[in-house]
Amino acid sequence: MSILTALYHLLIGPLELLFEVIFALANRVVRNPGLAIIFLSLAVNFLVLPLYKQADAMQEESRDTEQRLSHWVKHIKKTFSGDERFMILQTYYRQNNYKPTDALKGSMSLLLEIPFFMAAYNFLSELQLLNGVSFGPVHDLGSPDGLLVIAGMTINVLPVLMTVINLVSGAIYTKGFPAKAKVQLYGMALIFLVLLYDSPSGLVFYWTLNNLFSLGKNIFYKLKNPKRVLCGLCSAVGIAGLAFLLLHPMAGTRKQLMAIAAMLAMQLPTAGLLLSKRIPAGRAVQVTGGERLLFHLGCVFLALLTGLMIPTTLVHSAPEEFINLATFHNPLLYVLNASLLAWGMFVVWFGIFYMLANPTGKKLMGLGVWALSIMAVVNYMFFGTDFGSLSATLKYDFYPRFTMKLSLINLAVLAVAVGAGYLVWRWKKPLVRFAYITVGLAMVGMSVIHTVGIQAVVPDTIEKLRANAEQAPSISLSREGKNVVVIMMDRAVGSYIPYIFNEKPEVARQFVGFTYYPNTLAHGGHTNFGSPGFYGGYEYTPASMNKRDDMPLMDKHNEALKVMPVIFDREGYEVTVTDPAYANYRWIPDLSIYDEYPQIHTYNIMGRYDAYSQETSAAAEQMSMRNFFCFSIFKTSPMILQPTLYTQGTYNHPDSVYQMALNEQIQSGTSTAKGMVGKFVRAYSTLEHLPGLTQVSDSGKNTFLMMTNDTTHEPMMLKEPEYVPEPVVDNTEYDALHGDRFDLDGKVLKMNTTGQVMHYHINMAAMIQLGQWLDHLRQIGVYDNTRIIIGADHGYYLGQRDDMFYDGIDLMAYNPLLMVKDFNSSEFTVDDRFMTNADVPTLATAGVVENPVNPFTGNPIPSEDKTESVQYVTMSREFNTAINNGTAFLPGQWLSVKDNIFDMNNWSHAEQP
Repeated sequence: MSILTALYHLLIGPLELLFEVIFALANRVVRNPGLAIIFLSLAVNFLVLPLYKQADAMQEESRDTEQRLSHWVKHIKKTFSGDERFMILQTYYRQNNYKPTDALKGSMSLLLEIPFFMAAYNFLSELQLLNGVSFGPVHDLGSPDGLLVIAGMTINVLPVLMTVINLVSGAIYTKGFPAKAKVQLYGMALIFLVLLYDSPSGLVFYWTLNNLFSLGKNIFYKLKNPKRVLCGLCSAVGIAGLAFLLLHPMAGTRKQLMAIAAMLAMQLPTAGLLLSKRIPAGRAVQVTGGERLLFHLGCVFLALLTGLMIPTTLVHSAPEEFINLATFHNPLLYVLNASLLAWGMFVVWFGIFYMLANPTGKKLMGLGVWALSIMAVVNYMFFGTDFGSLSATLKYDFYPRFTMKLSLINLAVLAVAVGAGYLVWRWKKPLVRFAYITVGLAMVGMSVIHTVGIQAVVPDTIEKLRANAEQAPSISLSREGKNVVVIMMDRAVGSYIPYIFNEKPEVARQFVGFTYYPNTLAHGGHTNFGSPGFYGGYEYTPASMNKRDDMPLMDKHNEALKVMPVIFDREGYEVTVTDPAYANYRWIPDLSIYDEYPQIHTYNIMGRYDAYSQETSAAAEQMSMRNFFCFSIFKTSPMILQPTLYTQGTYNHPDSVYQMALNEQIQSGTSTAKGMVGKFVRAYSTLEHLPGLTQVSDSGKNTFLMMTNDTTHEPMMLKEPEYVPEPVVDNTEYDALHGDRFDLDGKVLKMNTTGQVMHYHINMAAMIQLGQWLDHLRQIGVYDNTRIIIGADHGYYLGQRDDMFYDGIDLMAYNPLLMVKDFNSSEFTVDDRFMTNADVPTLATAGVVENPVNPFTGNPIPSEDKTESVQYVTMSREFNTAINNGTAFLPGQWLSVKDNIFDMNNWSHAEQP
């Protein structure tokens, strides 16, 4: 990040973000970009009105002072010269308490206008949402208006209208001013004409509205009784806006309540004016140095919390997940950008408002920042802490539940906390300073620790990723020898298979030779619990790993990942491993765990063939830069505001095109969506390229492949009936015609939520691509001599089968996919015997490795008979290996089951084994 870019994020970035949020909120209500621009102009102008009013007062004071001193200044300049003139002028200015730098006060309005203009220019000129949108006589808000054509020459009318209004407004404002002030304003009007003449009409329309507002303001100041007019205007606007919002078809009572609150807030100027007439004037309000210090400490505190503490905590939870796989930059860059936005928002712009405020305003702002700090800490620490899994694009797997009950509890707690804080502010201000400093230092300390932890992981990971990217991966299979293939599809749901094959008989035919095991158990509902058993067998189920409490979980997990590759390597097989899940407890697998086995070929291949994400990585990165700070604001806000701030993970970015570039998808119901989930596309593209990765050898050497893929892990709505990723998905017609496909033999697979639909889609997509690879294996002559095991580490909590609930617990999370094709198998069969995914090493080695043993413990595989004892399942959802990484899994609730997982009588709650 360059210095100029950093300055932009610090000074202009907060304003541009403000514009984005206001526009997005307005457009969501009025559903018309042109009307949203009008709302944006009004909102911004009313927001900065106090700034401009104070700036105008400073300009007027500067002009009066210059006019008062001008006679003698002219005399001194005319009479004296050189150093003598300079010394006499300095003495004269000092005697009159005037500094030459005070001349800058005369340009205060202009200095304030520049950053707002830059923010508006960058936002509206790049807003793709305006392209092709008409508003009134303007046919395209994303292009110059071209409203007038004379003799074949197109003239843009809006910039000319904007300039005329600007000149009229300037003439009214500068009436009685010296010529220098008039020239400055008229010159700026012409400069804006040149700058904006060929700009998108949406931007020019916004600036025209600003000039209209300025014209109205200047006329208003010339009225004899402006306060009475202001009260009337506020009341009229408030009543009209309130009526519109209440009658507008918005979803839910919560939004209507917020609309009422917003309209009532517009009456504050009226209330303030009325109160000001009734409150007798007392002694002048003064702001002490201590109060100024508290305000600035509070601003720094908020900047540290939202720009440093929360972002570093977020990245530290899974550093590799936040590495951009296209650019390989350090995710601390996101933290830096969030810090710049936070310091710009709270320190710079809050500071500017504070500087220009009157003494009463300064006191209120100091108290307000203290109240904001209290609310931010309470909201972040105690509310919204269990919203589920958060992706690298800061979107939760499922929409967070913001219940009204919890929102009211949150408001009550905040009221008590702020009330207590007010008493402290009123009577014990030194405690406020102590709290700001001590808690602020604690946040800095924790952020430093997190940063050190991130740096301990990221540089080495990036270096390995770069080295891995330079390798040309390949999967070697033998035409003459035997091939054993184990594919772990993360989170693949076993219960989906009958419905997938029912909908796609052609896919079912591709899996001829496979045996499907529906009665399969996973020993946990997340990868850190379910995958070790899949890779290593029964010695690596959660219960068994807990018994070996003399060894870190990470080391036991790494052992599990090496069990099958080492066994087959020692048997002389050519071994290939790709993307081993959580290797070294890293989100991006650390292939160094295989370094002592140089003959084992290892690759991380997910994401290598994702052209879509590579093309959009810059835009996606820009969105992530923005959203880290937005996430902090979301987490520190009252819960009643959080749905509006979260907005399905878009954080109020108004541009749907950017949402696609973000590598995220926005669903509208269960049949339509826009955008593409980058993590899904990265994994899916790997399956698409499997035929090209597969190399055939005639050497006669046996081969073993262990591959992991996340296609079934990343929810995304796909285009039916092909089940392929598309930027725009509309399955309305297909779903209407094939709505009965989820009713199979009286067992209904529920498709009521987007989460349920998306998980079915991604499982279908994975089976289609694997089926095509199986056809390729047939074509190249290696299908019959290949044993293929396709399974999963766990299922997922989807609530789609009413017959799979035990005591309110969704057992689909513990029912993973398991399908096996043995050598020369030619028929598809279903086997209902009780299986677990810890049977995979046994299935892989059966008949090809004599008396297989675990190379690290010396115990035989399998190490237990699952039919002779109950199987223990952990219900823990603490999947974060940065937290759950001791010598045993964190204590939690357990279940036990034996034989048939579909018989609820076989399940029971259990003590931790």
